[in-house]
Amino acid sequence: MTALKTLALALLMVTGAASAQQAPPQAHVTTIMTKPLPDYPGKEAVMLMVEYPPGSVDPVHRHNADAFVYVLDGSIVMGVRGSKPVTLGPGQTFYEGPHDVHTIGRNASSTKPARFVVLLLKNKGAPVLVPAK
Repeated sequence: MTALKTLALALLMVTGAASAQQAPPQAHVTTIMTKPLPDYPGKEAVMLMVEYPPGSVDPVHRHNADAFVYVLDGSIVMGVRGSKPVTLGPGQTFYEGPHDVHTIGRNASSTKPARFVVLLLKNKGAPVLVPAK
């Protein structure tokens, strides 16, 4: 009976460890506005509100757009391939070009949420985000 109890305890420990290693929470993205840009045929502006829960991490991606970030609350870490990551707080900005690969995007805090606005200038109808390697 002792071996059975040991096996049951080991199973509980493994199950608990697996659930503790869940993926970090994902960002919540809300489209605030989409606006065609008549002076730039084929282009549009998209404004997004991004909310990072504590510990949130983005996958590596690109926007194929000019992306302008403005931090409202909390602290975020942003980085593109070939550049050092930067930590930004309220009132600070970040720019990502149409050929950049966004390698780091995350909440700098594991206990506090962060919010920021993103303005994308992109091809009309193109996706906002494209996975990248």
